[in-house]
Amino acid sequence: MTGTRTPLTREDLAALARAVVGPSRTLTAAARLRGGSKKGVYRLTFDDDSTAITYVWSPDEDFWPTAPMEPLMEPAMEPLGDPSAATDHRDPFSHATGIDLFTASHDRLTALGIRTPRLLVADRSHTHLPADAAVVEDVRGGSLAELLNRDPAAAAAPLRELADALHTLRGHRAPGFGKVALVDNGGVSYGGSCELVVRDRALVDLAEAAARDDRIAAVRGALHDRVQDLAAAIRPRGHHSLIHGELGPDHVLVDAGGHPVLIDIEGLMYFDAEWEHVFLRLRFQEHYAALRADGLDEDRLRLYRLAMHLSLVAGPLRLLDGDFPEPELMRGIAEYNLQQTVMFLEDPNPRVP
Repeated sequence: MTGTRTPLTREDLAALARAVVGPSRTLTAAARLRGGSKKGVYRLTFDDDSTAITYVWSPDEDFWPTAPMEPLMEPAMEPLGDPSAATDHRDPFSHATGIDLFTASHDRLTALGIRTPRLLVADRSHTHLPADAAVVEDVRGGSLAELLNRDPAAAAAPLRELADALHTLRGHRAPGFGKVALVDNGGVSYGGSCELVVRDRALVDLAEAAARDDRIAAVRGALHDRVQDLAAAIRPRGHHSLIHGELGPDHVLVDAGGHPVLIDIEGLMYFDAEWEHVFLRLRFQEHYAALRADGLDEDRLRLYRLAMHLSLVAGPLRLLDGDFPEPELMRGIAEYNLQQTVMFLEDPNPRVP
C-alpha cells in the first residue's frame, strides 16, 4: 500500500477478537502500536479491561518498498528486507515476515523453554480478516529498553535471564543453517556456509548503499576488498546455533514477574552465534557485558560487524523509499552505521568490543 495508510479499526478486528474470546466479552478498542515495519501490531481491549495483541501480516501493514533495484546477484540472494518478489525462505536473509515463520519460531522457542508471548490463535482462514493473523498474550510490563533507561539496577535480573536464554539458543545446534521454518522441516538453504552468505549479502548491501549515498559510493571499491579479505580469513565450521537475529532491547518485553519475553521472532534461524552477538553489541551498547559469550570466533565477528553496519545503512535507506512513518529514526540509524562502516577502512584490523 502506498500513500497514507489507514490502520485497522475496532470494527475490522471485532470478528477475529470474537473468535478468540467468544461472545461473552466485547471488543471495546483496537489500537495499532508504534513500530512494526513488516507487520501490523494491534492491542485489543475488551469490556472487562483484559487485553490481547494481534499480529496482522498483509501488504497494507508492511512498510518495506516493493520496487526492486536492478538485480545484483542470483535471485536467492535478494537484499535484506526486499519483498518485491515471492519470498524464498531458502535465502536465510529473505524478508522475515509471515505467519508460517512466526508459528515455527514460536514452537521452537516454546519447546526450548524460552519465553515468548503465549499464542492464543493463529488464523490463516482469511474469514475474520483478509490477511493472516495471530492473537497472542499481551505482555504489559514494557520493554527491556525502557527498563534499562528507567532503572538499570532493576534490569539486571532480566538481563541475566536473557543471557541464560542466549546460552540455551547457542547450545541448540543443527547441521544446516537457515530459517527455523525451513531447516526444521528438512529444507536446505542457499549458500555454501554462513560466512559466504554474509559476504554475498554484504556486497549487495554495499551496492545498494553506494547507489543511495555518495560517501559510500566514493569508497565502494575499498569496502568491497575489505569484505572479501575478512571473509577469506574465516576457517570452516561444521555446526550452526539457533539465533533470534534482531535481538535488541526493544525486542524483549518484561512480564509481570520481571522475566524477559522475546518478540519479533519471525527471523529465528540456525546460523553463527557471532551474527547474533554483533547485533547484541550494537543494540545493547554498555549493557552488552551482561550478555557477552566466551569462545566466539574473532574472524567471524570482524566480517559480521562490517556486514551488519552495511545492512543498517542499506536497509534504512531502502525503507525511506517508502512511507515509513518515522523517517528521521531511519536516517539516524543509516548515518550512525555509515560512520561505523568507514572506520573499517581507517583501521586495518578493528578490534571487536
